[in-house]
Amino acid sequence: MTFVTEIPATMVPVEQDPRWAAVVARDPAFDGAFVYGVRTTGIYCRPSCPARLAKPHNVVFHATCEDAERAGFRACHRCRPNEASLAEQHTAAVAAACRMIEATEETPALETLAGRVGMSPFHFHRIFRSITGLTPKGYADAHRARRVRDHLARSTHSVTEAIYEAGFNSSSRFYAKSNEVLGMTPRAFRDGGADSEIKFAIAECSLGSILVACSAKGVCAILLGDDPDALARDLQDRFPNANLIGGDSAFEELVAKVVGFVEAPALGFDLPLDVRGTAFQQRVWQALCEIPAGETVSYTELARRIGAPKSVRAVAQACGANRIAVAIPCHRVVRNDGALSGYRWGVERKRALLEKESRA
Repeated sequence: MTFVTEIPATMVPVEQDPRWAAVVARDPAFDGAFVYGVRTTGIYCRPSCPARLAKPHNVVFHATCEDAERAGFRACHRCRPNEASLAEQHTAAVAAACRMIEATEETPALETLAGRVGMSPFHFHRIFRSITGLTPKGYADAHRARRVRDHLARSTHSVTEAIYEAGFNSSSRFYAKSNEVLGMTPRAFRDGGADSEIKFAIAECSLGSILVACSAKGVCAILLGDDPDALARDLQDRFPNANLIGGDSAFEELVAKVVGFVEAPALGFDLPLDVRGTAFQQRVWQALCEIPAGETVSYTELARRIGAPKSVRAVAQACGANRIAVAIPCHRVVRNDGALSGYRWGVERKRALLEKESRA
């Protein structure tokens, strides 16, 4: 929400100013957006100040601390509006810890990270997870996985060297998790998916064209669109050197099952999935699969369900990164006001899917 810098009390009563509602609610989301001064005390506060609420006719709003001080007010000693808020301090501490994790070869111990930012290990662990959606160890694992993908993609050296360059101190430890991290062996990933086989077929349904692709593990992509060629290029761009094989008659039966599920959600989806993503993305996708057909949740509620209430934006990004349409039902997530938005395959398809499910 955008606020006017100053509104003279003679023009608009304070009770009708939207900023007053934020002060009454002591809403920390507005900290930094404005401050308010109290004429009877000569003190200015941040909106979330826990001090006793002043009478509205004694309140005047200012855009910044400097404006309030120029008007003769002094900073509240309780909420310290001229200093970083607690939320800002926590965010800065977590950002510093993330940079520390990224800059070291070995993952720092929880006690080391917490000590560096001046928190107890328990408090730091809770704050870190609430802001990033991951534990410190989970963040470190995701960062190393991203580094090894980058090294494998551009390295001209051996796979083992790429693994060690990414910070893994044991190649055996990485190989044990390589299929989970990369979706294939490290060498096949470096070679753009060479020697891996992905069967696919394109069909038509009420939502337009649909591409279904399967690896040896299960369905790895369900893509929707208007142009069959564009869907095939999308699949090929992800693994340019993989062996993309047109589906045979048996595979066509699998595609028919997927199309049947799209048209009649009540049938359920019981095919194995090959889900490839970061630890956080997989938590979001698992939570999506737990939303019953015909129901919707907001991005905020989904973030709360995975235990990361402050990671709403990251949750939305994970929904956008989903490549398995319908089976991982990101279409069941809506804005806080219930409006439809942010669907990878178009809002109209999202609306059509929800209508099908509500009828079922």
